[in-house]
Amino acid sequence: MKSPLAAAYRPTNFDEVVGQTHLIGKNGVIRKMIDNNALSNMILYGPSGTGKTTIASIIASLTNKKLYKLNATTASTKDIKEIINDLSSSQSKILLYLDEIQYFSKKQQQSLLEVIENGDITLIASTTENPYFYIYNAILSRSTIFEFHPLSNKDIEKALTRVIKQIENDDNCRIEIDNECISYLASSAGGDARKALNALEVALNSSSFYDQTYHISIDILKSLSLSPVHYDKDGDDHYDLLSAFQKSIRGSDADAGIFYLAKLLASKDLISPCRRLLVIASEDIGLANPQAAVIVKNLVDSAFQLGLPEARIPLAEAVIFLCLCPKSNSAITAIDQAMDDISKGRGKEIPAYLKDGHYQGAVKLNHAQGYIYPHTFPHHYVQQQYLPDDLKERVYYLPGENKIELSYKEYWDKIKKN
Repeated sequence: MKSPLAAAYRPTNFDEVVGQTHLIGKNGVIRKMIDNNALSNMILYGPSGTGKTTIASIIASLTNKKLYKLNATTASTKDIKEIINDLSSSQSKILLYLDEIQYFSKKQQQSLLEVIENGDITLIASTTENPYFYIYNAILSRSTIFEFHPLSNKDIEKALTRVIKQIENDDNCRIEIDNECISYLASSAGGDARKALNALEVALNSSSFYDQTYHISIDILKSLSLSPVHYDKDGDDHYDLLSAFQKSIRGSDADAGIFYLAKLLASKDLISPCRRLLVIASEDIGLANPQAAVIVKNLVDSAFQLGLPEARIPLAEAVIFLCLCPKSNSAITAIDQAMDDISKGRGKEIPAYLKDGHYQGAVKLNHAQGYIYPHTFPHHYVQQQYLPDDLKERVYYLPGENKIELSYKEYWDKIKKN
């Protein structure tokens, strides 16, 4: 049996590749480019094990360009210069496949600019990180970004079935594996075909083998401790997942909120959902239910005291509670607008009568003179300018359309009229 399986049985044409039909299906944009002999610089962006390296290799095999492969985790500027120097002696144009380009520094990426600009080198770079965060803008402007999606379970089942048949043909053997096992491998791979194939390889190497037959059982697969969650706490997945989590709660979808909480907890990440729940209570529920912040704080404290797996219970309660709460973003809108004015240099001078007057000489400076004390008036209110002169007409807080804030507004409207 050839090893590792993921490399040994890598697809050699687009039809063998699973998933990414939007790119390499019969009407896929990359496939059309190759068919039209119109290859351009491209950045392949997506999770691990979704076909980036495979598709880059197939593209290289379908062109008449000389192929170089580099991995940015180990390559240097010297390696780039050696490839550029080869241009003069090469009889054909060069195709450079640069894996994990996010690990190249800005200077290293800049070394490619001239040659990919004039077409001497066609760059195919791959990355698991958001290219808009990690790749130099000048490279981005000279390239087209193609996003790869996680593979479905059916995609991975198809890849596993293909490799199993190839192994049987190559080694003149039989692999006894039922549909339950293939389904388990696919569903446990987190959309990563390489992960599934690596697990299959371990299963083959540790299974019973007699009569030229590998006997793979579900018990062997379950002993591999596979995780179905594709999640990098320090990568884009982390922020994409938290974004979906908050937006689902903001959108009052308890089912989606619970799903994304479960996905976060499946990766053993307790701190991130707790912090996000605390901010949601003030950012998205806010004054529509001021007690939300108190309730969620208590539930988060309970989660930390319990730890996983029991922490899932108070956190699920917090998610459902926040989803069912009325929503208001009046507080964050108000503070953000005020901070925007400050960043633009507005409101520098506080009205003199609002300044501190508890020191000798304040009268000479006219500080605190003319201030009106609200508590001596009915309802503890008197009309008075508090904002700086250049912002005196500014309105930061607009009450949300919810029962609590509207009741506050009604109360103050009534008082201000008297």
